[in-house]
Amino acid sequence: MSRTEAKRRLRVGIARLRSLIVGLLALVTAATTTACTIDDDRAGVVVTTNILGDITREIVGDEADVTVLMKPNADPHSFGLSAAQAAALERADLVVYNGLGLEENVLRHVDAARDSGVATFAAGEAPDPLTFDTAEDGGPEGEGGRPDPHFWTDPDRVREATGRIADQVIEHVDGVDAGAIRANADRYAGELKDLADWMEKSFDRIPEGRRALVTNHHVFGYLADRFGFRVIGAVIPSGTTLASPSSSDLRSLTEAMERADVRTVFADSSQPTRLAEVLRAEMGGPVRVVELYSESLTAEGRGADTYLRMMRANTAAMVDGLTGD
Repeated sequence: MSRTEAKRRLRVGIARLRSLIVGLLALVTAATTTACTIDDDRAGVVVTTNILGDITREIVGDEADVTVLMKPNADPHSFGLSAAQAAALERADLVVYNGLGLEENVLRHVDAARDSGVATFAAGEAPDPLTFDTAEDGGPEGEGGRPDPHFWTDPDRVREATGRIADQVIEHVDGVDAGAIRANADRYAGELKDLADWMEKSFDRIPEGRRALVTNHHVFGYLADRFGFRVIGAVIPSGTTLASPSSSDLRSLTEAMERADVRTVFADSSQPTRLAEVLRAEMGGPVRVVELYSESLTAEGRGADTYLRMMRANTAAMVDGLTGD
C-alpha cells in the first residue's frame, strides 16, 4: 500500500469516527430532551372556572403553573372545552373544580381525568353546601332540596375552601414549597375576612324591609344566608342559566314581587337581560334592572377581573339598587 493510499484510508476512518460520535451525541441529546419533555409535560393545577382560578392562583403563587379553562365573561353552566383543554385536564397534577353540577358541559372531562388517576377537588362541596332557596308565600318553587353550587357569593365559605385547596395543592403537586403555599393561603384568607367585614358594613345601609333579592336565576342564596337577605325569586326559577322560564313562572314571580313591593332585579352580566326586561311589561310599570358580575370574572381592567374586585363591585351595585329611589 502506498503512503498516499494509507493517508486516504486514515482520513476516511477519522471521518467515520467523527460521524459515529456525532450520531451518539444526537441520540443522547434526544433521549434527554424526551425525558425532560415527559417530566415537564405535566399541567400543574388545572381549574375549571375563572372565579376558582383566581382564588387558586392566589394560593399557589409562583409555586406551580395554574391553568384556567373558562374564559372571562363566560357562563359556567354552558362553556365547553377544546381538545387541548380536555387533554390538559388528564395531564394535571390536580384539577380544582366547583362541582355540585355547576360546570355542566365540563364535568364529564373531570370524571375522565379522575378515572385516569388525576387528583380532583370539588371546592363547592367543601363548605357545607346549601340547597336552593324557594320563593316565599306562593312564589315560584325553584329547586328546593338540590345543592346550590354558587358558594362563592359568601366570602366566609370561600375562606374555608381556601384552606382546603391549599391542602390539596401541597398533597398532590410535586415540588411545591408547603410553607409558601400556607403563607399564601393565610394572606388571602385575611383579605377575604376584610372583604366580608366590608360587605357587612356596606349592607347595613340597606333597610331591613328592602333586603329582598330577585335575580335572573338562583345564584345569591349563600350571600342571602350570610348577610340577611330574603330571596323573593328568579326570572328563571332554576340554579342554571340553561333552563327557561314559562309564562306561569313569570306570573308567579311578578305576583311575589308585588306582594314584597320589590321592583329591582339583579341580572348576571354574562347573560342577556332580555328576560328580566320582560318583567317591566308583566308588572305594568318600571322595574330597575341592575347588572352584577355573579358567575364569571371579566377581562383584566373591566371592573371584576379578580374575585375580590367582583365582590366589591357587586356589593356596591346591590346597595345602590336597594337603597335608591
